[in-house]
Amino acid sequence: MTLQRRTFLKQMASSSALLVPGMFPYHLFESGEVTKLTLLHTNDVHSRVEPFPDDGGRNAGRGGAAKRAQLISQIRQEEKHVILLDSGDIFQGTPYFNFFGGEIEFKLMSEMQYDVATMGNHDFDAGIEGFVKQLPHANFPFVVSNYDVNDSGLYGHVLPYVIKQYEDVKVGVFGIGIELEGLVPDKMCQGVVYNDPIAVSQNMANRLRNDYNCDYVICLSHLGYSYREDRMSDVILAANTSNIDLILGGHTHTFLEQVQIKKNKLQKPVFINQAGWGGMMVGRLDIYFENNKKTKCQTCKNLFVE
Repeated sequence: MTLQRRTFLKQMASSSALLVPGMFPYHLFESGEVTKLTLLHTNDVHSRVEPFPDDGGRNAGRGGAAKRAQLISQIRQEEKHVILLDSGDIFQGTPYFNFFGGEIEFKLMSEMQYDVATMGNHDFDAGIEGFVKQLPHANFPFVVSNYDVNDSGLYGHVLPYVIKQYEDVKVGVFGIGIELEGLVPDKMCQGVVYNDPIAVSQNMANRLRNDYNCDYVICLSHLGYSYREDRMSDVILAANTSNIDLILGGHTHTFLEQVQIKKNKLQKPVFINQAGWGGMMVGRLDIYFENNKKTKCQTCKNLFVE
């Protein structure tokens, strides 16, 4: 057994979950015929720049941008291919947002080298004008696919999807936002039209998979993981679409110990993850692609920022 293979098996043993849709040919590690992508993600950080106060509460000392940045930097030093994503609600929750309107948050995310983010409802809390004003501080794109922004101030400032390439592996990322009515005052999101997440997601996934030949399709969602009532959520989105490999969620502040596996409308697996809130957790998935792309293997371990 080679050192590379021993290291991989050690990583599997220490992970929260090993997700294999079929037997993975481990002998390919010996010949170097596998590409590994390390995916890190956050959601609902809510302007938590500093750690939670050390006041004896259950979140005392957790989170904080400095410790998150250190964790991400360490992983980048260890891994060749890292993609860093966020599922929205970057703004609102501490005086940093009240005083600086999101500038600090975007500058810190840029320093951490985020690759792509989507918008949450609280990212409208300074209005569209306030959000756009801070975009020069964000060295990464925002993707929102189901908001028609053609008649709003967001036009030209958000994308429907982004495609990233890692060696010969092509990754497509698109964003799905929650319905803003009842959550955001009309004047703060004027001109933004909400479209059906299922129809838009299916269209985006088909385009990314079939038209652009993406090997892995990720949905950055701010719908919420699930609800007691029959309400649009990540779980419902997964069940009613196809061609999505992974949904990274937000909005419900759900701490998942490990990635959840659901069946799509073709009865194929969809993976769903969410990393709590307040920057207390960074989600991590390691995805291994056989070079013929027919076999994928994933390990997941959500990491507390302590």
